[in-house]
Amino acid sequence: MTDGVAEISFGRREGITRLVHLYQRDPLRVLFPAPAAGDPPLAVLLITSGGLVAGDRLNIDVCVAEGAAHVTASAAEKVYRSCGPTTEIRQSLSVAAGGALEFLPLETILFDGARLRRETTIELGSGAAFLGGDIVVFGRRARGERFASGFLREVWQVQRDGRLVWGDALHLEGDIAGIIDDPAAAFATMILAPAGRDPRGFLDCARKVQSASATDVVRSGVTVIAGLVVARWLAADAAALRRAYADLASRLRCDAMGLPPGLPRLWHV
Repeated sequence: MTDGVAEISFGRREGITRLVHLYQRDPLRVLFPAPAAGDPPLAVLLITSGGLVAGDRLNIDVCVAEGAAHVTASAAEKVYRSCGPTTEIRQSLSVAAGGALEFLPLETILFDGARLRRETTIELGSGAAFLGGDIVVFGRRARGERFASGFLREVWQVQRDGRLVWGDALHLEGDIAGIIDDPAAAFATMILAPAGRDPRGFLDCARKVQSASATDVVRSGVTVIAGLVVARWLAADAAALRRAYADLASRLRCDAMGLPPGLPRLWHV
């Protein structure tokens, strides 16, 4: 059992957004490759153990005090079969007034028998911007593997100025194959909190992007609630969902945050 920690804080010094605090403990490591032109500072989460097993715990804290930052992962995260203990991931994302954070890690793959509890809390200050979410894949279907049994609890909470404005929880336990529709291979959630702008102004754009990515194996939808744009996907093809997710993230980061319309190179490896 491991107990990994990553604490990452960004602030502005001499007019430039810089890393101001870093603490990391195995199996979590944080890399800082050079961002593409026009992109904010980039932090890449890496799990040195190659995956998570029964009882592993991760605590990830990201804070943007000033400026903007992007946090992603080096590769898809794998959660392996458990004989009982549950893998727990706590993610605390804080964006101060006027700051901006993109939190767009690659997908999480659940192996059959995996047990995962993941809770993500987003704390937004006045005028803060956020774009983030996750993709969860039910096994490696291309290899004939499915997440047929196990446990998953996925919780999101968004707080604005210390007040809870939106929450969401998914709970799957036991006979997963009997609960979810057989073609479902993956699902995803994306959340946009635009700074100082009406989120309804992004609905038509988001729907057009989702419509362009729609296929027989990818279903999607987007809505506005509590000042947030919330997009969802459910797909029989995890790779198709990943492409659709990246398409919308690329468009929203451009339209809502003024960033180049493309994700870091790690998304295309």
